[in-house]
Amino acid sequence: REHPVDVVLLDIRMPGDSGLKLASTLRSLQSPPAIVFVTAHAEHAVAAFDLEAVDYLTKPVRLERLQLALQKAERYVQANRGLQANLATEEVLVIQERNRTERVPLSRVLYFKAELKYITVRTANRSYILDGALNDLEEKFGQQFIRIHRNALVARKMVRSLEKHFDAEEGEGWAVRLQGLDELLSVSRRQLSTVRGVLSQ
Repeated sequence: REHPVDVVLLDIRMPGDSGLKLASTLRSLQSPPAIVFVTAHAEHAVAAFDLEAVDYLTKPVRLERLQLALQKAERYVQANRGLQANLATEEVLVIQERNRTERVPLSRVLYFKAELKYITVRTANRSYILDGALNDLEEKFGQQFIRIHRNALVARKMVRSLEKHFDAEEGEGWAVRLQGLDELLSVSRRQLSTVRGVLSQ
């Protein structure tokens, strides 16, 4: 934890915890190392790859096979550094849910919608709950998101169409369709010209 490591060559059976247990712990680090198992026990290969091991070498290890494994490890390390660099420069939302804290890149967010005391944060894959105010999000991320309704902000780049729509609460009106999402989001009359402007850009 104090000294970042690029690659770990790891046996399975060792004094204390097994190599599989150690690999599981290493996977939880913020920047996990590439793990190459080097062992006499071929039967643990499936479990090793479940832990995202880069390679699995059985003893005795041939030089050519070791070199191949280290090349794989090097590619893993370079890809992981690129990912970390992207996360460092990209804006993210830190969302806390139950016993879990997750970083959600802002570029994946399709919309923010105020619901009672919370805000729903919607990506293409799932929804999150965020504690906060929609006005604060609009002020902070106004370059990337536009307000379409008193209760909703949508990602500018994801607006695909503006459609006639009947809403049970508001009656006849308009709604936007976002890329990657089936549901329609109501547009208030006040925001209609703003949405049309985004579509014409």
